Amino acid sequence: MPASDSTFSLTLKNGEQIKVNDHVYCSPSWSVRDGTPYSVARIMEFLPDQGVPTFDKSGKRNEPVTRVRLAWYYRPSDVTDRPVADSRLLLAAIYSEVCDISQLRSKCYVLHRDKISDLAGWKKRPDRFYFNRLFDPWIRKEFEVIPAVTLRNLPENIRDVLNSRYEYVVAEKEIIPDLTDTIRLCDTCAQWCPPAETVQCHRCKKFFHMSCVNPPLLAKPSRGYGWTCAPCSRKHEEEVDSHKVRHATPLVPKPKTNAPAPRGRGRPRKDRVLAEKEENVEIKHFKMWPFRYFGMYTVAEDTLDPDDLIFPRTATRVGPRYQASVPLQPGVENAYAAPDLEERGGDATIEVLSLVRDMTPAEVHKFRNNLTRNEHLKHSVDWLTEVMHRYTDAWVAGRDLSTVNMRTPLRLEKWKKTETRYADREWSEEEVAAFEDAIALHGAELRIVRDEVGTRSMPEVVRFYGHWKNARLGEDNERIKKARLSGKAKDMPPPSRAVSPDEEGSVVREPRSNVSCGACRTRESDTWWKAPKGLPTSALCDNCGLSWRKYADLNVRPVREEALAKSKSADKREGTPLNGPSAKRAKTLSSATSTPPPDGPSPAAPQLQCLACQKNGPVGKVLRCRQCQFRAHAGACGVVTDPSTVESWVCELCQNEKSLEASLNPECLLCPRARKDAKRKTIYPPPDSYLRACKPTEGQAWVHVVCSVFMPEVVYSDASRLRLVEGISTIPQYRWTNKCTLCDTDEGAVVRCAECPAEFHVSCAWRQGHKFGFEMQQVKASRRDTTTMVDFNEDTGCMVPLIICKGHTNHRRELYEICDTNEFGETALQVYCKNYKQVPVAGSHGLLRKARRLDNILNNNGNDAQSSVSLDDVSSTDPDPKCHRCHTEYSPIFHPHTLNGKVSSQPSMKAWLCHKCHIDPVPAPDGHAHTNGVSSS
Repeated sequence: MPASDSTFSLTLKNGEQIKVNDHVYCSPSWSVRDGTPYSVARIMEFLPDQGVPTFDKSGKRNEPVTRVRLAWYYRPSDVTDRPVADSRLLLAAIYSEVCDISQLRSKCYVLHRDKISDLAGWKKRPDRFYFNRLFDPWIRKEFEVIPAVTLRNLPENIRDVLNSRYEYVVAEKEIIPDLTDTIRLCDTCAQWCPPAETVQCHRCKKFFHMSCVNPPLLAKPSRGYGWTCAPCSRKHEEEVDSHKVRHATPLVPKPKTNAPAPRGRGRPRKDRVLAEKEENVEIKHFKMWPFRYFGMYTVAEDTLDPDDLIFPRTATRVGPRYQASVPLQPGVENAYAAPDLEERGGDATIEVLSLVRDMTPAEVHKFRNNLTRNEHLKHSVDWLTEVMHRYTDAWVAGRDLSTVNMRTPLRLEKWKKTETRYADREWSEEEVAAFEDAIALHGAELRIVRDEVGTRSMPEVVRFYGHWKNARLGEDNERIKKARLSGKAKDMPPPSRAVSPDEEGSVVREPRSNVSCGACRTRESDTWWKAPKGLPTSALCDNCGLSWRKYADLNVRPVREEALAKSKSADKREGTPLNGPSAKRAKTLSSATSTPPPDGPSPAAPQLQCLACQKNGPVGKVLRCRQCQFRAHAGACGVVTDPSTVESWVCELCQNEKSLEASLNPECLLCPRARKDAKRKTIYPPPDSYLRACKPTEGQAWVHVVCSVFMPEVVYSDASRLRLVEGISTIPQYRWTNKCTLCDTDEGAVVRCAECPAEFHVSCAWRQGHKFGFEMQQVKASRRDTTTMVDFNEDTGCMVPLIICKGHTNHRRELYEICDTNEFGETALQVYCKNYKQVPVAGSHGLLRKARRLDNILNNNGNDAQSSVSLDDVSSTDPDPKCHRCHTEYSPIFHPHTLNGKVSSQPSMKAWLCHKCHIDPVPAPDGHAHTNGVSSS
């Protein structure tokens, strides 16, 4: 870089001085950027007009400077779909672009995380950002950024070159400990061991080149396995043969690291002088970049070459898909080529797109005007492209150009089997209305817009969006021209605060009398800014507009430097906090005298975390019990939301404590019975778990929502609200008798893992963190008439609930989680229950359905089961049934037990046997019946 370039400075329109390596906000006009916030970039160099060299022969800069080369930073929300809470966090990139100098807005500051001593104080100051990672836009991957001085596991010459040229090094996260460790030398050749070519002995902790080992190692050990050198292996064999006691492997002390020391607890001292020193810290740059890639795919010696590429790299792709097809040597025939295969690259396989340049202009204009009289078509790109295609085909075939016509909208391309349209068919009024409504609601999220329209493909939506947007911009320009010609533009009052001429398109010139901010809903502001799409109003106040343009966050309230200079805190001693707490700053807002905001959802609404999916959602979609603070999506607990009762919603267990509609014992019938203490207090499900969501059964007992959904035999009388639960008595016997592999009990009903034979209770699987979801399975055409088909998002098929052990991490099943929603806002759990869990209630009463199920049980069990009753029936006569033999309180069916050869007719004197003891009446060898390892007489 010439010396004059580092001292050259430029003055922005707001009066700030900028120079090379300063960080700035960059953005085109509002109409071009479509409401997106500013971009953050670093100035690499200033450039004159295109085609003019930057410096003349004498080394003097060519004037005027009209362009600038910028190194971009990304916001994390720009590269991923996940929201990021920290609006000051950026991602660096080795990517530059030349922009017009008029797009620079103002100055900002960006530092690496390790260069900032007080991060909390840094983020409280305006226009301050930081980064610690790098994003590569070409391979779509993030890398760690560490200071170059922390590298120690390198040869001396390579480390010195990196430290002298670059301030930072970019590498993968997994090799950062290897690079910052002490230098590793091969125990065989005493040369440096690169991390990618090194293997470490598991016992002696020495390092070796894989090529220095005899025999050489072709690959490193798999993850979870270790490798030992020959002396250690021989020593281990001698210890085993001699039966000596093998001592534990000595612990190697953790290598020292150059990472900054951990900061002490408590509030750090916010020194303004220290903050200004950090802003002006000198950063080394080599060829205009402060960092380079030095990761697992780097050859260390190549970094000595100043022309070596600094971009991140990935593994080499091998295979016919990524390799070039090299032609054979001249004179050598391909013996494997098919005789009728047409060789590509010849005249017969080339599709001529246009030969209009070989025709005379008079011919082209004459025949083009004869094809149509529609002036709109004469300027259509699609129409003109097809005209050139058809003229070229006639020209090549030797036909007269007058034979060309545009009557058919279809054409047959050379490499397609069917005819296609050269232009999209006209959009109907209904499609345009649906498109505009979706754009107004979702903005430029065209995939959602495509789903809202429903009759158009994604390419058609994208093309129509471009034409539609250009038409709207043309209408706006015509309106502005008419306003200027009529003199209205002169009467427009200027904004109260100085606005850059490049930002005049972002300012609302004539705000309505009742305008309110789309974020904070205030009605008082000196300047109103245009709001991005998707907000309740089309305007933002001065604070929210500044927060959105600079930080891409509507919840930030930055404190400007001029406000700090005028505040009382400027007179305080050095070392006091630059910004006060947010609660104190909020008192300066005139919210007490402002008009109450209109009704409607606010984008800054509080978020609640659902206990089923562990994701946040707005109040209304995620409900919170007013009594026990249980939180879950409304669609995950069978609640039909009412906006007027969202704040006063109470879960069913808490509601039952007052209404007493069901049993006060909230234990799930499908789970093992919980052990009670001496006072026999009822154990309620904890409110911080999704197992708190319970539904009443037809016999006034309780079942977990997740248990009832994932138990195949259980159904609902009202699937939209997941109640009442029916069909527990139809669960087959093997589910009750098989043991749970998680709690090792044979009580309760079990289900099986979708990937292995393991069986467990649904609640036990939920507590262990197993994978719950719904799989869309394809159905054969012959079975579609007898199978219930479901459409969920873009999948169609049979919806099957599955539970997968958390150890099966490599399964290839694509599951929809419980709270995943479709285009109608329904969760996957709701869709499954409505289609597969709804019992036919037309023409049948609940009591009649229960009687029919009991008749089936009695018929299946034979004469011995004629006197058996279900648990719900026993609960109506005996509130706390217990097996006379094994003393269990949990069974799908209880059978009357004979005492002294008689069955008592009095309910208080009845004795019961559980279903298991009734089937197997033989007692244990010791004369006692055993239940879960506890014997009882």
